Amino acid sequence: MEYQQPASAWDPCATLSTSLTLADLSKASSSFNSAYAGEPATPVLRLIAIAKDKGYKRVCLPLTTKKWEERWSRMCLLPIGGSEKDKEDVAKEAEQWRLSPGFRLDETTITRLDEAEGIIAMISEWLELDSTDDWVRHDAEIALKQELAYASYLNIQTAIVPAPRNRDHVASYARIINACLEKCPYINLSIRLPIYNPSVFQPVLPITSQHIPLPTSLLSPKGNSAPSLVISTSDEAPADSGASVNATWEIWDVIRSMCDYNPRLTLTLDLSPALPTTLGVLSKWAAESVRHIFLPSSTFIANMKGYPVLPKPTQQFIRDSMIHRPMIVLAGVGDGHHSKGGEAAYSQYVRHLEKTSAAVLATKQPGTVENFAQGYQDFLQAPLQPLMDNLPSVTYQTFEQDPVKYAQYEEAMYHAFLDHPPNERLVVCVAGAGRGPLVARCFKALDRSKREASVIVVEKNPNAFVTLQQRQHAEWKNKVTLCFGDMRVIDVPEKADILVSELLGSFGDNELSPECLDGAVRFLKPTGISIPSSYTAHLAPLSSSKLYNEARSTKNEKSLETPYVVMFQAVNILSGTKATADNRCGPQVQECWEFEHPRRDAVLDSRGLPFTNSHNARSAKLRFYIPHAGILHGLAGYFEAVLYGNIGLSIHPQRKDQVSKDMLSWFPLFFPFKEPLYLPSNSELQVSIWRLTNDRQVWYEWHAESFISVPAAVGGSEEELLGSPFSPNFSTMATLSPLIDSKDPMYGDATRRTPHDHNNTEHPRYEMVKIGHTSLHNPCGRSSWIGL
Repeated sequence: MEYQQPASAWDPCATLSTSLTLADLSKASSSFNSAYAGEPATPVLRLIAIAKDKGYKRVCLPLTTKKWEERWSRMCLLPIGGSEKDKEDVAKEAEQWRLSPGFRLDETTITRLDEAEGIIAMISEWLELDSTDDWVRHDAEIALKQELAYASYLNIQTAIVPAPRNRDHVASYARIINACLEKCPYINLSIRLPIYNPSVFQPVLPITSQHIPLPTSLLSPKGNSAPSLVISTSDEAPADSGASVNATWEIWDVIRSMCDYNPRLTLTLDLSPALPTTLGVLSKWAAESVRHIFLPSSTFIANMKGYPVLPKPTQQFIRDSMIHRPMIVLAGVGDGHHSKGGEAAYSQYVRHLEKTSAAVLATKQPGTVENFAQGYQDFLQAPLQPLMDNLPSVTYQTFEQDPVKYAQYEEAMYHAFLDHPPNERLVVCVAGAGRGPLVARCFKALDRSKREASVIVVEKNPNAFVTLQQRQHAEWKNKVTLCFGDMRVIDVPEKADILVSELLGSFGDNELSPECLDGAVRFLKPTGISIPSSYTAHLAPLSSSKLYNEARSTKNEKSLETPYVVMFQAVNILSGTKATADNRCGPQVQECWEFEHPRRDAVLDSRGLPFTNSHNARSAKLRFYIPHAGILHGLAGYFEAVLYGNIGLSIHPQRKDQVSKDMLSWFPLFFPFKEPLYLPSNSELQVSIWRLTNDRQVWYEWHAESFISVPAAVGGSEEELLGSPFSPNFSTMATLSPLIDSKDPMYGDATRRTPHDHNNTEHPRYEMVKIGHTSLHNPCGRSSWIGL
């Protein structure tokens, strides 16, 4: 097959497992003979051995047999017939079970500890944790806890729980899951959900006025069929609306929120239905804790040669998911659904998708950010405090591994030198030189441009200054003048034509580059320039349950008011990729503010320093369009810098590859929110952020509000929009008061007042209605700040 590749040189990201059914177990039991030498001791062990021989790392197996379903149904569902004595006996049996739940030998598939090794337990599909009947839910909860207790007894680490089927009772389902997480502290629960509700793409049957209740056994899917959801669809909402496509994600959001983002609660995404061709609405799953991807053979289609392949949307989704190292659960692959390839063809094809995943290939390619950041994905790091702390040599060494950044600096200096006459003697000042990488690049640029210059090097770190002295002795000789001290305080021997610095942080100004350069621009001649000449900060709204959990893991409120440096991976940018047509909302990533150096309008004292730091305060109010429903967990911060001319640095997600591809020195900044904020589809998010300062510190404060557009009352007041007694919509909420019916003068004449002209064919006006907001984060720098 064309997509097969040798596996010896490949370190797989995804783990492959297989899903077995009770029919598979029954077949293995019927042909089992322990008398043969070397034969595993039990049918389950035989199935596990066969699965491992086929390359599977785990086996998903139902924990219980049909006997357990039959006994539970007999005890917990009202019998249709039978004598009163029989009913009384069943009721007593049920009460005894509720008092002390437990299995009988023939009700479980696994009885030994060695059988449970490498097993993922599949909880009984027929349990109705979201039944409309209170007693059915009650007994289903007892049964679920019984199954999980037995799985814990066998040291099974993970159990996959069937999906909720009734949106109206998903809160009951979530409460039960949370109770199980509390009661069984050593097992991980994974909720099996279809990635979207496929029924929204089918014709909607009319709802009749009478409902015939179905037997309980018919309400649950059997075997490996896709979980189905009961989603109510109103007459006003089209069947393929965004709300319907978001239905399963919103169910998951209710469950994980009610379980307080428990890290032991994960997702098993079921890809049984074919995915829609537009994958944008599915991108939100990248920000969720997807542990397993359930992939039945029925999802595969046959290619022209008869081998199993996946539809293109499913291919792309799995390729994109590979970076998160999921466990792919293959089901029904031994049933002969395709004429060529056999069972091995399915796992080979999944490996082919992994090896052609752009995200995975980037991690294997030396020199890329993805390769450099291995082990740091979604790991929160506190930003540097370069003015307060003296960095260790290993930190400098890490930064110096970035060839792109220093190549850009060299190119900027080279072009700046070329813009000076060849016979002019230049003075270059490198401020904050660290261990000297910019100094070395400066001499390379001078050689390339055939220019001569005196180089002044300023550094405040006494330890790094030793390294600079060593390099001066070994490499630079008398070409360099070393100056030890804080650039905001010391003086240099002569004014410079070009000031070069590398003081930028992940948000541009978050490592106090503006404050440092306020002091260093004193070193410049009146016509001198700075490299960088300017830089901008950018923001985007972000969803990531993993980052949210990481930020709050310390149980300290300060941790949720602290910006972190993060290499994003399990995240989803919530904002739309383009600005709205009316320009009310900006692009996906928006600029907050800019700093330029040197400042030509600065008010300075006799030493050339600003009187206060108030000129470095900034604020921004940004509006983002949210096309698909999601949860706001924080803000993603980026920066762009102009070094000289059209040469720059960028970690802006949409422009970094054009400006400074594969630059390693900076990861984005993450501003967390203490409380997740739900954003519905087609809503607007307004973000406010401030950069504030006093004479000792600089800090950020941030806040967000959400709005949704609703039709406004044409020519009417706010009172009418919200439900005035004379609004046409008022009668749908309540009947008129007898006092109003009597034409009380304070209300006027209800029969004559007509605030709306229903014959008006003009498009209705819309106005924004606020639906939520966050608290103000880090007020007065109470939790995080950068010291001056």
